[in-house]
Amino acid sequence: MYDLTVIIPTLRGDVNIAAIIQEVNAVFSQHSIYGEIFVVNNNLPDRTIEIVRELQKTNPSIHFVVQRKGDGNYQSVVEGIHKAQSDIVLVMDADFPHAATCIPQMLLEIRAGNDLVIGSRFVECGIVKKWPLKWQVTSLGVTLLGRLLFPEIRDPVSGCFAVKKSVIEQAPLKPRGYKILLEVLGKGHWKTAKEIPFEFVDPAESSRKFGLKLLIDYVIQVIDNAWYSWNHHDSVVWQEWKKFFMFGMVGLSGLVVNEGMLIYLKEFAHLDLWIASIFAIELSIISNFIWNDLWTFKSDKHHAITHRWQRFLSYQMISLGGAVINFVILNMLALYAGIDYRIANLFGILIAFTWNFLINRHFTWKKSN
Repeated sequence: MYDLTVIIPTLRGDVNIAAIIQEVNAVFSQHSIYGEIFVVNNNLPDRTIEIVRELQKTNPSIHFVVQRKGDGNYQSVVEGIHKAQSDIVLVMDADFPHAATCIPQMLLEIRAGNDLVIGSRFVECGIVKKWPLKWQVTSLGVTLLGRLLFPEIRDPVSGCFAVKKSVIEQAPLKPRGYKILLEVLGKGHWKTAKEIPFEFVDPAESSRKFGLKLLIDYVIQVIDNAWYSWNHHDSVVWQEWKKFFMFGMVGLSGLVVNEGMLIYLKEFAHLDLWIASIFAIELSIISNFIWNDLWTFKSDKHHAITHRWQRFLSYQMISLGGAVINFVILNMLALYAGIDYRIANLFGILIAFTWNFLINRHFTWKKSN
């Protein structure tokens, strides 16, 4: 039984596959890791298979999986995962020149009890180099779409991650040509995940093409994960959506508190409208915080912000930001786009609500590692 299986999907792997395998083996040797390597080839007319077969003559722990007709490259990665002869699998794209340096830390974090470890571009000390602006913008949009399913994961489409094989052995993974990590997150049986800094360097000769077809495949993959969660209530996605729904129910109760207090202070306490509205808004914020802290996020026992009063201050500031967003969108749509103010306000409320949930999920009620 190996300590670790490293799976390397390739597109034009003959360019650098030998160097990557050599680097992975050097890391194995340096850190006393008994590991094996699977090279996943997309069956293009290059020299990848020839190179791997030559390397196999001196290293029997190197294997390859050839993509069958009709399979996506990442579907062949799933086949490699099932063939792995270890309890821990690490996937790294062949065009990440320094990914092998993450192997020891990822293995260490898995052994420390994490189900999943992700090499992230977006945590502190994560780096992106030599990437054109248009790809950075595209990647940001794709990442934000993925984070609708996994708010706590900053880089849900990373090409470098390690996972316990038990997490995905029974998972019906169906990647559609983009990133398999999204499938692992959406359909795997995991509870703890950790992101570590990752240096992503896009090679100058990159042939990366995020075209319309790939974008459509990715959107379909996101929808498929959402549909899977609808039918599997033990999934991570469903648990997050459940919190989103509970957060919305608390928000509706806050509207009742706001409206009721406004009417009381204006009609019965005879306060000026602007003073009454300030008190009403603040009371609704306090009410929303209490219910979210005691109900919505009750299952998250350990928070990065440990003291309740600190969580309240965080929630207060974020809620004020949401109020500003609501105000700006309302006025922009109503005054400049000519949209009825009632409809414009609904758009503002929806976007502000999404802001409040995602930002509070990431800061106020972020789980501690």
